[in-house]
Parts: sequence; structure tokens; C-alpha cells
Amino acid sequence: MAKRILTLNIGTIAVELAEYEQRGKGELALTRYGITYLEAPLDFTTAETILAPALLGLIRDTGIRPGPVALGIPGQSVFTKFAAVPMAGGAEKFEQMVRYEIEQGIPFPIDEMICDRQVIGDTENGDKSVMIVAAKTDQVEALTSAVSAVGFTPVLVDSAQGSLTNAVRYVHPESSEACVITLWIASKTTSLIITEGGKVYTRLIPIGGKAVTKEIATACGCSMDEAENLRNEKGYVALGGVVEDEDSVADRVSKACRVVMTRINAEISRSVNFYRSQQQGSAPVKLYLTGGTALLPQIDAFFQDALGIEVEYFNPFDRIAVGAGVDRAALETDSAYLAATAGLAAQIAGEARFEINLLPPSLVAARESRAKIPFLAAGGAGLVLALVLVALGFGNETEVLEAQRDAVQAKVSKLESLDKKVAAAQGELEVARADAESLRGLLASRSKAVQRVVAVRTSLNPGMWISAWDGERITVRYWKDNAKSAAGGKTASETFVDKLKSKHVVDAKSVKISDMSSVGAGGAVEQFTVEVKFK
Repeated sequence: MAKRILTLNIGTIAVELAEYEQRGKGELALTRYGITYLEAPLDFTTAETILAPALLGLIRDTGIRPGPVALGIPGQSVFTKFAAVPMAGGAEKFEQMVRYEIEQGIPFPIDEMICDRQVIGDTENGDKSVMIVAAKTDQVEALTSAVSAVGFTPVLVDSAQGSLTNAVRYVHPESSEACVITLWIASKTTSLIITEGGKVYTRLIPIGGKAVTKEIATACGCSMDEAENLRNEKGYVALGGVVEDEDSVADRVSKACRVVMTRINAEISRSVNFYRSQQQGSAPVKLYLTGGTALLPQIDAFFQDALGIEVEYFNPFDRIAVGAGVDRAALETDSAYLAATAGLAAQIAGEARFEINLLPPSLVAARESRAKIPFLAAGGAGLVLALVLVALGFGNETEVLEAQRDAVQAKVSKLESLDKKVAAAQGELEVARADAESLRGLLASRSKAVQRVVAVRTSLNPGMWISAWDGERITVRYWKDNAKSAAGGKTASETFVDKLKSKHVVDAKSVKISDMSSVGAGGAVEQFTVEVKFK
């Protein structure tokens, strides 16, 4: 029988809830999922107020029943340290050395932290290479308390970087020995992970999608809200060169995107140099891209040119099966947001390379108590039976009946009290549902722009790029010598149109080419304009 696995990844502005099935050894399938934005940026002091409405909305919209859940928490709330620890002196001495490394490397008192560690390999000197992960207890408890308040039971807590690392290793085991970079470009931060065999290096770069929006606002002299709209409607990463965008606004937007990506690229290079010098690692051979900001058109081409290595979008569902009830067209876009949930599912299924768990001590104790309940219940039942037999043995039927009556009355009183609590909770639920309903419109408007961008980006042939995007008119350019056509003698423009028509967010009947021309010296660059209406 398939095992149900619930995963919940909590970001600073959005949460992703996903239900998987473990159908066999090493086999996972996505059965249902939902993504929603938070009403306000995540704040640990008000986590329950912010998270509860979002989670209730996800439960209602997805039909996923609460239960035991693996939880991913924001990377900026987690501290990761790598240390070389000698084994001399035995296991007790080793644990003392690990504790010393925690105290030296974590900027808070150890009694305020939840810590876990894992030996990930041996150093050249014969010491143990240890990955130490820690988070503040009060912050983790704030998140687990908010999740528990709506019916979930956290059984695993890991960082977003750890979950993503496990997802990449699970989906692409063939590249586990090669030096690979995974880049998760989120709203406020970029998680950089380098893996190579038993080695791993992680870093949180404080640059993300918000930095792109801010750069666009500066370049275009507009507000952040206006810049966000420009990013969704006209945003792509300029590749440089002599060909400029004829749309002056799109030109400024694309160059603003390039400025931020150039900053991220500089941090990647700095991190690679540090990794190679400290862990004697190899040069990277591939970069996996994921995260909402990674959906910017031409970002893959930018990093491939800047780093000189192969760049590929990470899609966890290259290996994980997709259930019949999942909207596959929507998953084309949403897969960029679900990578961490896939890593959490792999860890619950016993298929993870790294097994860190930052579950708070209070929940660990509660889980151990629940495990003892069957034994306590059996003992209690035996005690009740013994008392009944004693009562019968003394023939005191009246006292037994009175005791039963009193017990029933006590249960009635308890149920009446619970009924009042349920009524109050139902009132709070209705209020939360009303709040969640108002957020649905916001989520739909934000995700719609992303889906349109992805539809156009995935329709481009190699060698093509977007030079202008004005509402329902998109201008595409390509180097005549580099453009690739599909089989059957179709032109590059016809191939683009065919792909665009197949997208679920596009009105296929509206797609048509309204203009074709050549630009540049000697007509080396060809362009065409497509008119399209989106659903």
C-alpha cells in the first residue's frame, strides 16, 4: 500500500504544501499540491497569525487532509557550519569536539539553539568532515506551533537548502560525484549549494527577486509596485552585445535584471574559489537553476555565458511521478517552487543523502509520549477491568451503577465544554476563510504573469530572444545563422507559433504573426512580431 507523505515548505513570502506517495523502494509520486502567498512577509513573532490563514486556504483549495508533515524553514533562520573533527579519543571525545565547534561557530548561546550534525566524509588528514546545522529554538517553535494550530503534526524540520540538496541528489543520482552548483533564486535571498561526492558547501546570498524589482524601480524612476509589474510584463535578462531592444522601457528593465544577475554571478565565483581552496574541491561542471526569480527569460543563457558551464533548469518531476489529479500544464511553472518539498519527501522516504532534523525538543518529547499511549491505554483498561471485577465480587451493584452514572455525567460535561470550543473555533475558521478568499485574487494575479512569461520562454527555439513585449504584441529576434528549425521544413517563426499555441494560458486562435523583417548589419538578425491573447 502506498505511503502518504505530507511536505510543507515555508518561505518568507509564500508557502508550498505538497502531498506525495511512496509507491515502492525509491519511487515517489506527487498527488496534490498548492502554493499561496502570505498576507505579509514572515515574522516569527506573529507566525501563527500570518501562517494560519494561508494554510487553511491551502487545505480548502487542495483537499489535502492535515497529518504528520515534513517542514522546510527559511534558509536565513538556519546556521550551517562545516568542520574537520579528529576521531582521536573515541566517540565521547568526538561529541565534545562537535559541541565545541557549535559553540565557536554559532552566534548564539547553545542552550537557545536546536542543533543537529552529520558526518559527510573524511578529510585528507583523516579527520571527519562534519556538517553542523542549527536554528534558534524560539523561531522554530513559532513555526511548528503555527503549523500545529491548523491540524498538522511536524515530524521533520529541515532548512530549505538542505531539502534542495536532497532533492537534487535524489532526482539526479548520476551526477552525485561531479561538482555541481544548485542556485535557488528566491524573493529575498539566493541559496547556493555546491555538491561533489561526499563534499557539500552551502551559502546564503542576500540578493534575490526583490533586488531585481528595486533595480528596475531605480532604472525606470518608478515605484516598487510599478517595477514589479514591469518585471512581470517586460522582464528578461539582457545578454549584452550590439543588438539593443527597440522598446526603451524593456531595454532598461532587461539591463536592470542583468545588473542584479551580474552581482549574483560575482558571489558564485567567490563561493567557488572559497570551496576549492577550503575543501580541495574540483571546478563545477553544471549549474541547476530553480526558484521563482529563475523564471526570468534568458537567465540560463546569462549564467551559461558568465560561468562557462552547462546550465539546466532543475525539475524534480524529471524523476518523481505525477499523479492523475495534478494539472500538468500548471506544473510546468510551479515545479520551480516545489523543489524543497521534493527533498523533504525524499528524506521521509529514506532516500536522502543528508538527514538533518531540527525538530524542537518539545515535539520530540510529545512524539515519544504518543508512542507510549497504546501501552498506557492497555494498562488503564486492565485497571478498569480489575476494579469492575472487585465491585462485582462484593455484590455492590448499586455503587457500580452510581459510579457509572457519575462517569457519564462527567463525560457529558466535558463534551458540552468541547462543543462550545468547537463553535468558537468554527467562528474563527469562517473569519479565516473570508481572509483567505481575499488573498486568492492576489495569488491569481501574481501567478498569472509568471505563467505567461514561462509560456513564452519555453516556446523560444535555441538562438532566439525576446526584444520587446508590449501587452499582446511580442517581438522575437534570432541570429539567422544560429536559428534552428523544427523538422518538416517549418521556419523558426512557425515553430515558435506552434509551441505558443500549445500552452494552456494562451488563446490558440489569437496567435498570429503580424510582422517579419531583418535588422542589423547585412540583415544578420531576423525578427518577427506575434500577436497573442492570454486566457
